[in-house]
Amino acid sequence: MTASTASRPARRFIGGFGLQVLLGMIAGLGLGLAARSLGPEPGQAGYALAEALRLTGSIFVQLLKALVPPLVFTAIVASIANLRELQNAAGLVWRTLMWFAATALIAVSIGIALGLILQPGVNAGVAAAAAEVPHARGSWLDFLSSLVPSNMLGLTATTTVADDGTAVTGLSFNVLQIVVISLVIGAAALRSGEAGRTFLTFNASALSVVRKVLWWVIRLTPIGTVGLFGTAVAKYGWTALGQLGAFVAAVYIGLFIVGLVVYPALLAANGLNPLRFFAAVWPATQLGFVSRSSIGTLPVTEAVTEARLGVPRAYAAFAVPLGATTKMDGCAAIYPAVAAIFVAQFYHVPLQVSDYLLIVFVSVIGSAATAGLTGAVVMLTLTLSTLGLPLEGVGLLLAVDPILDMGRTALNVTGQALVPTLVAKRQGLLDLETYNAATARPLDLGGETAET
Repeated sequence: MTASTASRPARRFIGGFGLQVLLGMIAGLGLGLAARSLGPEPGQAGYALAEALRLTGSIFVQLLKALVPPLVFTAIVASIANLRELQNAAGLVWRTLMWFAATALIAVSIGIALGLILQPGVNAGVAAAAAEVPHARGSWLDFLSSLVPSNMLGLTATTTVADDGTAVTGLSFNVLQIVVISLVIGAAALRSGEAGRTFLTFNASALSVVRKVLWWVIRLTPIGTVGLFGTAVAKYGWTALGQLGAFVAAVYIGLFIVGLVVYPALLAANGLNPLRFFAAVWPATQLGFVSRSSIGTLPVTEAVTEARLGVPRAYAAFAVPLGATTKMDGCAAIYPAVAAIFVAQFYHVPLQVSDYLLIVFVSVIGSAATAGLTGAVVMLTLTLSTLGLPLEGVGLLLAVDPILDMGRTALNVTGQALVPTLVAKRQGLLDLETYNAATARPLDLGGETAET
């Protein structure tokens, strides 16, 4: 069997990936509307359909989340090892972080401006009775303490109380702690001689295995799309969008401005063709929109950054995983800025110049609190608590959060590919022949060559 023959199944699948995801969204819309018209609540005719959609979507997201710990650990340890191949590695790290902060600063400024111009809190039709304090909260103390691993696996225990008063304790992974653990172990392996090299070789093999499994999960995206999109329609319909239309519009306008104005301007200013960039990064943007997970999209983001944008593997293997956990222009910049102003306007709390500066500070410095998973509630509560605004305001926005999270994550993963491309170009590392290629190169995902 030839190499080209072996890759044909992957090509047949991924070649129609965009169409399959679109068909999944259409199917989810139809099934969601059907479930909502029949009644999605227990005892109603549409409950079974709504539950089937919810289960399909939740299983897909759960599969992505299950692969987060091994993926983050092996990817970052491998990236530390790969940095040895680059000259001025420390300079690349600092320049990457500076560009992360600079683009976040631009994004949060746009979010603040839109919040003040469109005044979503003044024009909201949602009732104050919908306000409730969210279960997940963010605070600076929690954020700083979460950087210190409590155990080698990054495990944290959380206890929730059900409606019947039963306490349920569950275990979850703290992605920030896994990042810290990975950085320390990767650095230690580099300084451990032959034993460290053996460990790094094993880690590289483990990363290939994890990517292979994740690629299998990614192939399920069209099916997961049916469940995720259908659940959002069945549960919320158009009512929530109507009540929070000004808020949704403000967030999506901000996302479009950053993605379609700011990013192209930065690319053009650095001598890069914006259309080439968006054509190359589209598979990652699309998967981020559907999966609502920067971490779940990580392999595709890294693949397009290397194979289609021309960023050296040694640098992309570091910058993209780091970005997937800390670079969140959608979730940690535009969204919390607009949402904080919404809550302030809704509760008639005047904000001063110092408050807007605090929003900027939280967005630029605290973006790692989102940790690359679905949702941005933690980041929002961190912003609200810093400003002293009512945390109950989060409950007003939860109805449209899944709809917003799709756009937020799409922008996140696009930015996670943008920054390494800009840094590589400015440092003379970018393969311009690859970047400007008229035909997109196949992607290598988990050992399978795939065309998109």
